[in-house]
Amino acid sequence: MLLWLLVGGALLAGSWWLVRKPRPLIRRLVFLTVFLLYRLRLRGQGHIPPRGPALVVCNHVSFMDAMVIGGACPRPLRFLMDKPIYDSPWLNWLFRLVGAIPVESERRDPGNIRRALEEVSRALAEGEVVMLFPEGRLSPNGEVQPFRRGLELILARDPVPVIPAGLSGLWGSWTSHHGGRALSKPPRRFRARVALYFGEPLAPHEASRPRVEARVRTLKAQADQWAERRSREVVSRR
Repeated sequence: MLLWLLVGGALLAGSWWLVRKPRPLIRRLVFLTVFLLYRLRLRGQGHIPPRGPALVVCNHVSFMDAMVIGGACPRPLRFLMDKPIYDSPWLNWLFRLVGAIPVESERRDPGNIRRALEEVSRALAEGEVVMLFPEGRLSPNGEVQPFRRGLELILARDPVPVIPAGLSGLWGSWTSHHGGRALSKPPRRFRARVALYFGEPLAPHEASRPRVEARVRTLKAQADQWAERRSREVVSRR
């Protein structure tokens, strides 16, 4: 009887914790999923500050990017995402649960960018980590595209440390624009090699758009070297 009471108490406590703070558990589940789908190489996770607000800035290759980065980050992330994807009838509940911040163009939704910036500001004021893709869209060719003004707009309101990151290995997946529009092709790869490198934080006054973009390009190039080397080794063994 005592054993069952203890088990019941533990389940109730776990359920209460999940309802109150679902994001840490979801992050672990996401990381497990990503770990099963890909062969991951992670570097520089210690550059994420253990507490306090920060921005994580990364190149954008596929629709899986947020999952890989969110799962690999040692802290739960808030992240900006396209509103049409956020409004997906199948996944909107999950995006709401993890605190995603939808962004839409001013032409389609006047005032949306202002509201998104206000939500980012609230998250940073509460000491959270926010992730964004300054390219503003998926890469059409696998390379880093010019950064847009979103990073500067955020830092002008909230001067917080910026952690650059470079992601490699997802170009060519069905969730990228390789060989056609993303998600329009059947999956063909499993356990692909994916590398994510975090760089040293930049102080707000050092985090100009050209400098952060250059850091992200460098980190991506380093991640590319590992992913491409591993791919060549696999081909040479065949």
